[in-house]
Amino acid sequence: MTKLPQVKSKEIITVLLKKDFVLHRQVGSHATFKRMDGCRVTVPIHSGRTIPKGTLLNILRQAGITKQELKELLKK
Repeated sequence: MTKLPQVKSKEIITVLLKKDFVLHRQVGSHATFKRMDGCRVTVPIHSGRTIPKGTLLNILRQAGITKQELKELLKK
């Protein structure tokens, strides 16, 4: 089983953009990203803080990204 890396919001946004998500809207400190197939993901944007483990797992589940795929996309 792959260990989940600690990720900041800027990094997860980069991963979502690589997976064909686009910024749909932003209200305050939360940005919603949308893909052409209708899949939506909300990312909390708090500069300098890492995304909590449970929140990151939820973002990955909603986006259809595995832990291994996340690690690979972060390396690129």
